[in-house]
Amino acid sequence: MFRRSKAAEAAAAEAAPVKTGGKGRPTPTRREAEAAAKARAKGPADKKGRARVDRERRAEQNAKIREGMRTGDERYLPARDKGPVRRFTRDYVDARLCIGELLLPMLLLIIISQGISPSLSNGLWAATILLVAFDTALLVFRLRGELRRRFPDTSTKGAVGYAVLRSTQFRKIRMPKTQVKLGQKLPERY
Repeated sequence: MFRRSKAAEAAAAEAAPVKTGGKGRPTPTRREAEAAAKARAKGPADKKGRARVDRERRAEQNAKIREGMRTGDERYLPARDKGPVRRFTRDYVDARLCIGELLLPMLLLIIISQGISPSLSNGLWAATILLVAFDTALLVFRLRGELRRRFPDTSTKGAVGYAVLRSTQFRKIRMPKTQVKLGQKLPERY
């Protein structure tokens, strides 16, 4: 009584437009989609395959973190390097030439001169120690004043020690990488 006749069904099938394109497969049921998602989350069934996938994921994530640290992106920096005070401290140290950077080459020169003339090496040793101590004291004195002036309401705890450690590293191997050029004037706001 309420059924269609076979002739009506055939006419409706002919009249329906043929769909071109599409994904070429039926939409999976919810159960099938959830099972496939679980299988993808588990990864390969064998132990070596899972280890390989985990290694690849870690390598991708580590590369992303290294790139973020290299560019100075706050999201990827460790806690000791985060915040406007630390950013200013990094830039302040990187904008000046520190004698501490030259400490390692000077020590090599002292070791070499030890074989030539012990008195010369003792003089170089004393001069190096005095220069590094004077430069570090000057850095600490000026940095404290700048931190007080620029960040009056912010805690600057640990920033001076951070600056002293950074000033003894070679510019090329500092992490996060230097963002300012040597001698560059720093902006007022951080």
